[in-house]
Amino acid sequence: QMADPFLYDTGERSHYGCLGHEVQIEYLKAYVCRPSFFTDKAVIVVHDVFGWRFPDIRYIVDLIAGHGYITICPDFFKGTEPWKSTDHWADFADWMKDHDPTKVDKEADVVLKYLKEQCGAKKIGIAGFSWGGMAVHHLMLKNPQLTAGVSLYGRIIRDSEERYNLLNPTFFIFGEKDHTISLDQIFLLEEKLKQYCKVSYKIKVYPGQVHGFAQLKPEDMKPDDKPYIEEARKDMIDWIKMFV
Repeated sequence: QMADPFLYDTGERSHYGCLGHEVQIEYLKAYVCRPSFFTDKAVIVVHDVFGWRFPDIRYIVDLIAGHGYITICPDFFKGTEPWKSTDHWADFADWMKDHDPTKVDKEADVVLKYLKEQCGAKKIGIAGFSWGGMAVHHLMLKNPQLTAGVSLYGRIIRDSEERYNLLNPTFFIFGEKDHTISLDQIFLLEEKLKQYCKVSYKIKVYPGQVHGFAQLKPEDMKPDDKPYIEEARKDMIDWIKMFV
């Protein structure tokens, strides 16, 4: 059995004591964390294949909320099983067929409605990791309600012109050593965005970083990677602050 080529070492995840709470929004469960003061700005976080309960993603939700945003991570898998590190890599393609990151429009609308009507949000951004990075790329082409997006190491899907006509500012974060995304694909993305994209965008590749690097919790970071992880997070927050 081949080792999972794209998953960072999920190892023994230390228990993370979350700062937020779980809510039910129509048919979706979601994890929400609010800052300590009132704000009308919100960020949707799109989880990776490990789903909305994974400690690393909740850590990111809390981190963004700490910067002054109502932050929410809905269960985009709608109650179905997330991928587990014990699952067999050979089954991944089949699993992906039932978990298509470009079929998230309905869930995004449900969450946008909740943020606007229940939380008083007026400006809403989105950030997604891996599977979620693909979902963000898709949503930034389709949903004008999202003021800005950050796609972190989402595989670059389908080479067609409509993949590049982003509606609002989008930042693409990649690791240089990512098994799933070649530097060639990143250069092509950059080239096409130059050609077709009418809004602000940015692409940045972080030296020596593997897939999944930006969501590690402090105790799981290797000292050599720490500066890049922290830089990627700061860059993500700065992009959100600039546009949301």
